[in-house]
This record gives sequence, structure tokens and C-alpha cells, in this order.
Amino acid sequence: MDQLLAKIDEAAAYIRSKIAAVPQVGLILGSGLGVMADEVQDPIVIPYGDIPHFPVSTVEGHSGELVVGRLENKTVLVMKGRFHYYEGYTMKEVVFPVYVMKRLGIDALLVTNAAGGMKRGFAAGDLMLITDHINYTGSNPLIGANIPELGPRFPDMSSAYDKEFRALAASKAEELGIKLQQGVYVSISGPTYCTPAELKMLASWGADAVGMSTAPEVIAANYCGVRTVGLTCITDMAIGEELEPLTHEQVVRVAAEARPRFIALVKATVNGMNV
Repeated sequence: MDQLLAKIDEAAAYIRSKIAAVPQVGLILGSGLGVMADEVQDPIVIPYGDIPHFPVSTVEGHSGELVVGRLENKTVLVMKGRFHYYEGYTMKEVVFPVYVMKRLGIDALLVTNAAGGMKRGFAAGDLMLITDHINYTGSNPLIGANIPELGPRFPDMSSAYDKEFRALAASKAEELGIKLQQGVYVSISGPTYCTPAELKMLASWGADAVGMSTAPEVIAANYCGVRTVGLTCITDMAIGEELEPLTHEQVVRVAAEARPRFIALVKATVNGMNV
């Protein structure tokens, strides 16, 4: 585990050598939402492949760049594309960037994703504020020996998505006239989409949206003391009784259509963060 800490510090040192300011807020952008990084002013772009020990994105809609600059009134560190368990990475590799962000100085993390809507009343193109999550990936990024320098052995998850940040995002959506659903996000391993029977089971557990990311990163963020807020773009409806065929291209297309509202809400939320 000392080796993991050394890798985190090496990656952080490389990024630090490329930037002048200390990042305050981290952003992880999901499928089709990477265009948000284009809003960053005075950007410094660092390809993932240049960062020591960083994984590389392999999924369409995840370009694989770290962008550091100003967004609203904050110095932000933006992941333009994330890593997924289904790509073959270990959970520790999936969340490695979160630890690097923490080492660089971020106090807050805004995670985004594209997901299937499981709640009647949702519609493709809706934005959803994540109130909580269910980790159904079959693993956990904290399995293994604990690293006290990063966090406690048994981290609390009673408020995994920061209550103050959730209230902030909801109020900003109201100010902007953006319809914002709220619900529980369930993370599955992927890469297959769910069967109707699986969706019925997950809905019975209280899940409102289903996707293949986010929970591991939020677990890692809470572990190392980073306050987190999550926004989902509902790209399709995933109701077991009414399930229709789905492709990744469809997911990316609907996410693109929601971009103007997504960008406006993310910028307003970042602006209002007290960090």
C-alpha cells in the first residue's frame, strides 16, 4: 500500500509541475458530457497518458484529458473522461484520480454521469440530482489494507452526497428554471445493460437511475474527506416492464442534447460552492 501512496504522490507532483494555482474543485465528466471542459478559462490540458500511473480512457465519449483552469470563480481540475471497472481496471485504478485530486488540494468534487431512468415520471434528457447511491458493482475500492494517510479503515457514508451542496444545486436549478429530478443512483459493473428482471430488482431496492460509474469515485472521495455532489443526465428509460433496446451511441446523443442545461447548472453550482 505504500507503493500506491508513492504512485499517487508521483502523479500529483507531475500535475503540480504543470499548473500554477491550487485546484479547489474537481469535476469528473461522464459519457457525452466532456464538452463541459470547454467552459474552463485559461485551460492547461494534460493528456492522461502523460501522467505517471494514470489509466487511459477507452470508451467513446471519454476523451482522456485533465483540464485545469478557472470556472466561474474557482480553480478547477476537470477529468474529461473517467475510468470504469468494466474496462478491466481494478477498483483502485478506477478511483486513483480521486486520490490524486485530493493530494493536489481539492476540497469539493462534482461527479456527473449518464444513466438510465428507472422511475416513472422521469424522461430521457432529464437532469437528476443524486441523493444517495447503491454500490452494486460487486466490489469496493477500499478493499485491501488501509492507507491511514488517505482515510480511515471504516469511512462513514451516511451523507455520501453533501447535503449543503445538494441544496445548492437544487436552488440553482430553480433559479435557472431547469427541471431537476432527484433520486438514488445504482452503480452496476457493466458493460452489459440490464435485463428487465435486473431492472425490476434494482427498482424494488429503491434505485431511480442506473449506470456503470460514480459510486466507486464517491466512496473514495468520502474516504479521503472530499465533499461530493452528483448530477446525472437521464439518457434513456430503463423500466423493466417497458424495456427497449439501447446503444451507447443513443446515450451519447441524448447527453449532447441536454448539454446547455447541464453546463448552466454545473457552472452555477461550482460558483456557489463555499470552498
